[in-house]
Order: sequence, then structure tokens, then C-alpha cells
Amino acid sequence: MASRGKLLVVATPIGNLGDLSARAASALSESDFWIVEDTRQSAKLQSHLGIRKPMRILNEHSTFAQIAQLEQEIAEDKTAVLITDGGSPAISDPGAILVDRCHDCGIEVDAIPGPSAVTNALMLSGFFAQRFAFLGFLPRKPTDMKKELAPFADSPLTLVLFESPFRAEKTLEIAAEVLGKRRYAVCREMTKAHQQVFRGRLPDTPGEAEVPRKGEWTIVVEGRRKSG
Repeated sequence: MASRGKLLVVATPIGNLGDLSARAASALSESDFWIVEDTRQSAKLQSHLGIRKPMRILNEHSTFAQIAQLEQEIAEDKTAVLITDGGSPAISDPGAILVDRCHDCGIEVDAIPGPSAVTNALMLSGFFAQRFAFLGFLPRKPTDMKKELAPFADSPLTLVLFESPFRAEKTLEIAAEVLGKRRYAVCREMTKAHQQVFRGRLPDTPGEAEVPRKGEWTIVVEGRRKSG
């Protein structure tokens, strides 16, 4: 028999709280509890909505046993919302494991779409992105980064990466080495007061004066364009 519990995967603002949809706000307010990445970040969203909901943590450090416990709690006729610190959950996010388990055990799963750093950066970049690949955070070691990027050396796919501002310069240097001369865009602090979009061409990288090494960065690298 299918469980009467329900998991709602809810996209939340990546910066500007005004981007929260009415449907998302309703789901967040009516749920029994929230499954979050960081209670400190999610508490700000609860404060914005003027509500208080129990919160459970699900992040990269969560064990399979802890995820199974969340699944069991939902199965007890509860409605839970799964959110991240910002954007769309279960994409480059361990929440996907919980969604998968809920499907397998008969718990109803629904999703409320909304803000996404990936699609927002693609829109801001101005690059043709009928087809694109999202690579999330690349590995830390240069050799592993090169292996990850190598399949796209001759690809027309536009690439979207998440990166720390402190590692971004090295990432762009390696991207230039593997992918060659490409246009790219650094989308920093999207939807926030200090949003910035810097467009350049590999192998050139922006200096600190052009793009401050702070905030949240999403990098878009244009796919290889046909010559002629």
C-alpha cells in the first residue's frame, strides 16, 4: 500500500526573497516540517514568511541511516518540504537520494519549480544555450578537473559551473587549457544587491578590480562554435 506521506521539492530564492512564488510560500507554510541544508539559512526564510516550522538537516554529511529516518518520518502521514540554501533542490545536491527513496517506497513526490542559479546564469550570459551541460563543482585537483572538462573540448554544449571565488581563477585557467579560446561569463551574487555579470574570453581572466573575489559565483562557458 502506498504511503499517505508526501514530499514536496521546493525551489527557493537564490538571493532575492521577492522571487519566492506564491505556490512555494503556501507549501512552505502548510507543511509539517522542512528538510534543509543549513538551519541558519532556512531560519531566515521562515522569518521572512512569519512562520516557525520544525527543521531536519540533509546535507553532504548526512548518512544513509539519517536519510532513511527522514523517509520513515514522511511515511507516517506527514508532508515535508525539501529545500536547499537557495535554488532548486536535488540538483547537484544530496536531496536527490531522499527523492529517489521516496519514489521507491510509494511516498508521493511533487516539485514546485522556481529560482535556479543554472538557468539564471544561462539567461544572463547571452550565449546560445539550446543545449547545455551542468557540471556543478569541478574536482579540486587540476588533473581531475582536466579529465572532467576533456569530453567537452570539441562540444557545442554550453557549460555551467559552480565555483568558489577563491578557486575561480585557477578553474578558468584550466578551462582555457582544455577547451581553448571560448567566451565565458562570471555571474556573481545573482539576484542580490551587488549582482555582477562579467563576460570575457579564455584564456583572459578578470582581475580583482574587475570581479571582486567574494560572493557566490556561477560560471558559464560557451560551447565551441562552428567556424565560417
